[in-house]
Amino acid sequence: MTVDVTETISQTVHPAFQLLRQHHVEALDILVSEYKHKVTGAVHYHLATDYDENVFLVAFRTQPMDSKGTAHILEHTALCGSEKFPVRDPFFLMIRRSLNTFMNAFTAADWTAYPFATQNKKDFQNLLSVYLDAAFSANLNPLDFAQEGIRIELENGQPVYKGVVFNEMKGAMSAPSDQLYHQLAHHLFPETTYHYNSGGDPKDIPDLTYEQLVEFYKTHYHPSNAVFMTFGNQTAYELQEQFEKLALHKFTAGTTLYSKPEKRLTAPVEVTETYAVDGDELKDKTYHVLSWLLPQASDIKLRLGMRLVEGVLLENSASPLRHYLETCGYAQSTGPLMGVDDSNFEMTFYCGVQGSNPEHAQSFRDGVLNVLREVAAKPIDSSLVDAILHQIELHQREINGDGTPYGLSLILNGLSGAIHHNDPIQIWDVDSAIAQVKEELQDPMWLSNLIQTHLLDNPHRVQMTLVPDATKSAKEQEAEKARLAAIGEKLTEEDKAEIIAKTKALQERQDTPDNLELLPKVGLEDVPADLHIVQGQLREIICNRMDTPLNLYHAGTNGIYYQQVLIQIPDDVVKSPYFNLLSILMGEVGAGEYDYLELQNLQTAVSGGLGMGASLRSKVDDKDKISAWLTLTTKSLTQKFDAIHLLKLAFEQLRFDEKERIIELLQQRKTRWQSRLSGAGHSYAMQIASRNMSALAQRDYQNTGLGALNWLGELVTKITQDDAAYDALIAELKHIHTKLLQAPKQFLLVCEEHQSERLVEEIQNVWDKLNVDTAATELTQVEQENDNEHEAWLIQTNVQFCASAYQAVEVSHPDAAPLMVLSAYLRNGFLHSAIREKGGAYGGGASYDGNACSFRFFSYRDPRLAETFKDFEASVQWLLNTEQQPHQLEEAILGLVASMDKPGSPAGEAITACYALLHARTPTFRRTLRERLLHVTLEDLQRVARQYLIEQTPVKAVVAPFAKRDELQQLGFTIKQVN
Repeated sequence: MTVDVTETISQTVHPAFQLLRQHHVEALDILVSEYKHKVTGAVHYHLATDYDENVFLVAFRTQPMDSKGTAHILEHTALCGSEKFPVRDPFFLMIRRSLNTFMNAFTAADWTAYPFATQNKKDFQNLLSVYLDAAFSANLNPLDFAQEGIRIELENGQPVYKGVVFNEMKGAMSAPSDQLYHQLAHHLFPETTYHYNSGGDPKDIPDLTYEQLVEFYKTHYHPSNAVFMTFGNQTAYELQEQFEKLALHKFTAGTTLYSKPEKRLTAPVEVTETYAVDGDELKDKTYHVLSWLLPQASDIKLRLGMRLVEGVLLENSASPLRHYLETCGYAQSTGPLMGVDDSNFEMTFYCGVQGSNPEHAQSFRDGVLNVLREVAAKPIDSSLVDAILHQIELHQREINGDGTPYGLSLILNGLSGAIHHNDPIQIWDVDSAIAQVKEELQDPMWLSNLIQTHLLDNPHRVQMTLVPDATKSAKEQEAEKARLAAIGEKLTEEDKAEIIAKTKALQERQDTPDNLELLPKVGLEDVPADLHIVQGQLREIICNRMDTPLNLYHAGTNGIYYQQVLIQIPDDVVKSPYFNLLSILMGEVGAGEYDYLELQNLQTAVSGGLGMGASLRSKVDDKDKISAWLTLTTKSLTQKFDAIHLLKLAFEQLRFDEKERIIELLQQRKTRWQSRLSGAGHSYAMQIASRNMSALAQRDYQNTGLGALNWLGELVTKITQDDAAYDALIAELKHIHTKLLQAPKQFLLVCEEHQSERLVEEIQNVWDKLNVDTAATELTQVEQENDNEHEAWLIQTNVQFCASAYQAVEVSHPDAAPLMVLSAYLRNGFLHSAIREKGGAYGGGASYDGNACSFRFFSYRDPRLAETFKDFEASVQWLLNTEQQPHQLEEAILGLVASMDKPGSPAGEAITACYALLHARTPTFRRTLRERLLHVTLEDLQRVARQYLIEQTPVKAVVAPFAKRDELQQLGFTIKQVN
């Protein structure tokens, strides 16, 4: 419902703003108000709710016309000091002086955004003042540009490139999926900003000058080119009063940027590009992708129509296009680019495969177009369309917020609409668009015609074949060396002196303590007295003739229920490498009388999907034991009870007779796992280093680590070629399935109170009887490695990920709290500066892990090796041998408590509370840990540092490029590699 703007409400509007309209989004119970700043034209959307977690975001339309990374480096540099806060690092300093639930900055293809969230009103005001000053009054010190962006230093008299973003993008662009996206965009968008890599291409970043950065800031970071979005229980008037007072009053009207339509191709284009791989084996490593440029995203009816087309074609494995791509025979998996992208000015549609070979390009194109022709030639089944609409409604109603704050998720959903001068309210409230689409669906050929018009008859189509090149990485490194050598040859003694002087000036700036009194802060006195923990009810229902616990939580879920079955995993099952494979099959193979295609369509029609996972923790008081629960999950709208039946069917009657499908799923798992390694290198490095420090750490290393990926690849090869190997696999999976059917169970239900009794009754009726196979089973035992060698794993990447691990204690031990604080203290006080600012890595720090029972140091996208390990050790010496400041302890504790107190979605908080109880993390336990954190002293930190870090020799691990093999061997690492 849209509310007309009248004079009667003008008294609630800040005089510097004009209220344009208000709209109540009934499905979300949110009042959206759109305002315009009278002088500059800045737009403000306020999403008014009763949520305590308030969110702020300011975004600028940024449209770079090269790949020098200007927008990205500016995003970093703007947060390095401003007019009112002339400290070197206000962003990271405020993370430590805040109770924020989210702080970050993003660079997208054509916008840059600065968001934060917090539950504390004082904290909100503090962060708002810093963010607004950074955005609109950034200092842009040239030394900060050199640190964050790009600079030349001399090493042994020779020039080298350094810079945080330079190394970040080296790491990012080593992932094949990133290379695929950016190389495809280069051809799909010949002329507009999307042609370029806004994050920066490492070969182009060195061309960026400080003067170009400053000019970009002047032309893009102006209120006339800005969008403000806020969410929460503060009033728009309060917020706008601060906007005006802290920033906007200083500006007059400026230039507003508008996106331009892309020049359309008159005929489809076919291109071949390459990406870097290490090793000589190039077979089955090619990507094929087809992409179409669609009309502008401002047409909400067409936008939703193309979402329906996406669902019809790609929603699940029974959807015709996905089914073809998964079973085509010339590829191992669907590609990373699939479906509609409506985040840019003009929409795009992608489909593709990976794990293929170059000679299949024509088969891929012809096969995809044939599927589209078949679908477009006749009306689409109305029941299938209804199922896709059900998914859209479920997505619209669901309150997220367990990773990103709920309010920020909503804001980001609508941001691209506002950036492109479209209507974000249509995105937040799709009911009217759904009504329009339902009118169009009266024509049974409407969706078929969309496929014909926007895909089959659309000449703006690009087919790209991305081929592996074993020489590309070396060529790129040689090109960088040659460029630097050419620079070195031209350097005069005066030039070298200037570089040395700038390097020294940067080091001095990095070593100069900031005046923290210039920044606002919250303190421990602002921390809430108690930890908020959701309380549930414990019911009993009959399952298989036994009283079985049902954990019931009432929550504001907006018409959705979440149901889970929780099964205690036997110890031999949780340690079996085959256990993780079973979770891949659940919901993806057939069940009972349904084959996998029928089951896929059923899931789409009645649920938000079926899932099988595992919730694993170390026992709170025994690192040699694992607390392990299998989780069977589903969710649905409260009027659709069939999801409860389907969950039981899919688990209890899981079919093992679909051989081709099972091999296909395992192959997909392997291929996708391989393609995602470089983004998680630091996690793997920490896992490797702490692999023998608890039973769970050892289990995770064996079953989810890089070695497990090699094992899976070998297994897929065996079962593809050898029927006996396949039969042995199925026997293992059946044994595990039987053990899980027999294992003790609990149930979890999260729903609104008025729906709970009906849902509990339904769960009781469905699970009253269980078909349990009582056959005796024995699982194959897997030999556990138990060495403490320093391991280095080689993967496809251009940067390093380093880790050191020390044996620590269980989470119930009194020293767990000081170890947690120690990790934050060392990160804030030493590691951030040493590893990121001086070392050039994108990130680094320390953490205590109560599940691995270890204390770990780590670096992320790091250009260094040996020097980083020296910095890990130096951080401990810094703590023990230099004078420490009390404020650093408070900052470390604040960050940990804020993380512990961070709210989730209503359903997410209930699920978290239930899982905590399963693993003996009772409310008393959690409150005791929080209380211990709040009372940690500096003496505690120094004591645990000596006891756990000084008196032990760490286990080291590295995830690194293949080119680092020799250097790592010289450093004493045992070399392993991902095959």
